[in-house]
Amino acid sequence: MVESFLHFLWQYKPFAFSGLRTSDNSQLEVLDPGTYNTDAGPDFFNAKVKLSGTTWVGNVEMHINSSEWFTHNHHADSTYDNVILHVVVNNDKPALNSKGLPIPTLSISYPYGLESEFSRLTSSMSYIPCGDELLNVDSLAKRALLDRMMVERLQAKTIEIVNLLANCNGSWEEAFYRAVTRAFGLKVNSVPAELLAQATPLKVLAKHKDNLFQLESLLFGQAGLLTWFDVEDEYLLSLRMEYSYLKKKFNLTPLDGGLWKFLRMRPASFPTIRLAQLSMLIHRSTALFSKSVEAGSLKQLQELYHVETSPYWLNHYVFGQPVKSRSKSLGISTINVIIVNAVIPFMFAYGSHRGSQQLKEKAILILEEIPSEENHIIKKFDSMGIKSCNSSDSQAILQLKSAYCDTRKCIFCPVGIKLLLKAAYI
Repeated sequence: MVESFLHFLWQYKPFAFSGLRTSDNSQLEVLDPGTYNTDAGPDFFNAKVKLSGTTWVGNVEMHINSSEWFTHNHHADSTYDNVILHVVVNNDKPALNSKGLPIPTLSISYPYGLESEFSRLTSSMSYIPCGDELLNVDSLAKRALLDRMMVERLQAKTIEIVNLLANCNGSWEEAFYRAVTRAFGLKVNSVPAELLAQATPLKVLAKHKDNLFQLESLLFGQAGLLTWFDVEDEYLLSLRMEYSYLKKKFNLTPLDGGLWKFLRMRPASFPTIRLAQLSMLIHRSTALFSKSVEAGSLKQLQELYHVETSPYWLNHYVFGQPVKSRSKSLGISTINVIIVNAVIPFMFAYGSHRGSQQLKEKAILILEEIPSEENHIIKKFDSMGIKSCNSSDSQAILQLKSAYCDTRKCIFCPVGIKLLLKAAYI
């Protein structure tokens, strides 16, 4: 047994919480299990119980064996002095607080089938623990599950954005530029794209935003690609010369060009093309963060990020290798990826920052307009009865898979809870 199983028992009470008595035979009534604590400190905050007719409000701590209270040094920690109840399976040693006072202890009991189902789910080697049962979950429960996961994903990304803001001295514009640059790299080149943005501050690019050639020299130079390509090419040589000057001017340090991946990619997705498109976006955009947040519709956002490249890239995918001329505009599917992974999270986070529920709701509504992402995870869940109708759903499925299924946190998942509660009464 693991302690999280006790947390589930306490929070959802899948057995009779009547006729309870503590280890000293005091009558116990649970009025409110409290709020589950995912950080340091007691397991549940602000619980309410009635002990021998007296109502107590405070915290609840849980262990498999009551002696773990001392193993974890809670008896010497005044933080645990407001614990009003110690919930255990085996009461092998009465708990005392830092003042030497005894803590009321409840030895909990539960149906055997419940622990068996818990063990089955959390030790499952299947793609997801409840894969066989998902097809039988009703549509309303699935809809509620996806809605909850979608909001959780945006909230999790908001925390990431807050941390990013701290690294950008509180600048929303700089943080947004880093997120957009990472999104331009797509999944395969997201890391070098993020490193590029960190190594090339927005304020440096802003000084030369009116000159597309200089923007390309900065981004390609900082990406390490001007020296990574060893070809005789007039445009490449011109970019090298310009970058040599700008590198000294701003005291810049380039990345290793070998970080970028070209293999097994469509030429239109080569990092060279993505950087050329990013250069154009910076060149033609003013106050990109503000305009993105203020956009009133998905169409306005898509138009904002629809960019071409400079003329050189019309007949090139890489330096020094001319090809048949064709447009290299940013495709709608890639624009949607950028909106989903950068714009929407920032819109939601900025709404949280400003206390604007309207802005947060707009972010969700736009997300619901974007077609579903397509990958092996989305296809797998579709085969198990959870269909993704739009990007809101696909983001929710990704959150469910990474935060709950992969970590086997079934006791926190609505579907897992439903299955466990069902087992409790079999």
